Amino acid sequence: MNQTQEIARLRTAYQSELALGTDRFFGPKRTDCPWCGSSRLRTRLRTVDLLQHKPGTFVIDQCGDCSHSFQNPQLSTQGLDFHYRDFYDGLGGDRAELIFGITGSRRRYFAGARALLPFGTPRRWLDVGTGHGYFPQVARTVHPDTVFDGLDISEGVEEAERHGRIDAAHRGLLTDLAPELEGTYDTVSMFHYLEHSPDPRRELTAARTVLAPGGHLIIEVPDPDCAMSKVLGRWWMGYFQPQHVHLMPFGNLRRELESLGYTVVAVDRREPHIPFDLTGALALAFGHYGPPADDPWRAQPPTPFQRWCRAPLLLSAAPFLLGLCCLERLIAPLVSRTRFSNAYRILARKEAE
Repeated sequence: MNQTQEIARLRTAYQSELALGTDRFFGPKRTDCPWCGSSRLRTRLRTVDLLQHKPGTFVIDQCGDCSHSFQNPQLSTQGLDFHYRDFYDGLGGDRAELIFGITGSRRRYFAGARALLPFGTPRRWLDVGTGHGYFPQVARTVHPDTVFDGLDISEGVEEAERHGRIDAAHRGLLTDLAPELEGTYDTVSMFHYLEHSPDPRRELTAARTVLAPGGHLIIEVPDPDCAMSKVLGRWWMGYFQPQHVHLMPFGNLRRELESLGYTVVAVDRREPHIPFDLTGALALAFGHYGPPADDPWRAQPPTPFQRWCRAPLLLSAAPFLLGLCCLERLIAPLVSRTRFSNAYRILARKEAE
């Protein structure tokens, strides 16, 4: 079956699902902050899906007391399944690999792996939200004697094991699998994972369960205090709606880790910076305003004229996007030292009970 036939088959399935309505894709709207309980909320962002262009409107509220930002209402289990489908796997698999290369993920993965070097050689490392296992594949070059396992809800984790990127695959949720993995690992990593979780606090507690005493938890997340989030608005890639459910200010996450019995041993706001803000914003704008792709969740395929326009427009935009991407990488060492740095890393050690 070629791609055109596959899209036609999927369109029938998607349209049947959408005919049931999209209200079930959301939970109830909150009137208080999930982080501190305050009722002082304001709308920070209202947007549509600028990534896949699936139907829906998504709202990010911000707490007036602790500054925690969160999707409200939050996607339900059905909504998560609908919006993740064909993004990292299926139709979107090739695009996900392209983004991995363009955003310099390999460089950041090296930096994340090297962050553990001052604290000894990890024996067993669990990468949570590993996807296709690209981080463990890179980290092996830094820690060749470490056993790397991966955990994810998607089938990509099993593919990662088949390709030898990880030693063992755990498919499911960390919060569900933590009891059977208790005390197994001396390192747990969450690279751009926690912001996807419906309940970050449960994830941090589960990570503590699977860590042995003295083990380390390394986290990288988008920084909602990044100045570019205000400059670009909904075009800021850090919002990544509808997938990013919680955007945690640095201080909130640090205090939460300490309250759970972790000791923060290192922080970094420079290396985790992703030099892709302007390039990503332009790509999102093109996808939103340009001729539509033949996506199966759209009720109708593009017209012949739209198909004819799309290819030359993509080709003409490519050199400009590439040039902007190179410029952002060139100035990244300077940008990462300012409030425009868009991500941060926390390395915390689990203390004995």
